[in-house]
Amino acid sequence: MNRRRLMLSMVFAAGLLVAQVGAQQAPAGAPAGTTGLCNDGTYYSGASKKGACRGHKGVKEWYGASANNEKGGSAAAGTPQTTPAPTANQAPERSTSAATSSTTKAPAPGGGPGMVWVNTSSNVYHCQGSRYYGTTKSGSYMTESEARAKGARPDHGKPCQ
Repeated sequence: MNRRRLMLSMVFAAGLLVAQVGAQQAPAGAPAGTTGLCNDGTYYSGASKKGACRGHKGVKEWYGASANNEKGGSAAAGTPQTTPAPTANQAPERSTSAATSSTTKAPAPGGGPGMVWVNTSSNVYHCQGSRYYGTTKSGSYMTESEARAKGARPDHGKPCQ
């Protein structure tokens, strides 16, 4: 009986040692409570990996104690998680979060003060500094009065000035 207890204690201690060696710690310069590093270099501090770094190009490294795997189960505590690279058949995951104001697409050349971007496919115009200003697939710059004269309406019903 004593021998069995000793073996169980050794197996338990070895398991703890392996869990500590496999766990990643947040870097020294990271804010307190950091659970992940996003691909754009910002830190994430949520408890779940699901939705982490949305709008920041995905998760680069995961430091959290546990994370949900892609099938809905939970991974072992301390297991580092990484976002798999897309295969040739898959397109990279896109963020649909409206909370971020940065876009990955550069605005079309032109525009400036007093100009709006008219999305010609939806007939909606966007003000300078907004998320879609100069970034939709089809459109052109013009003054707000020209856009209204052509029948375009403001984004979310809010005129620029």
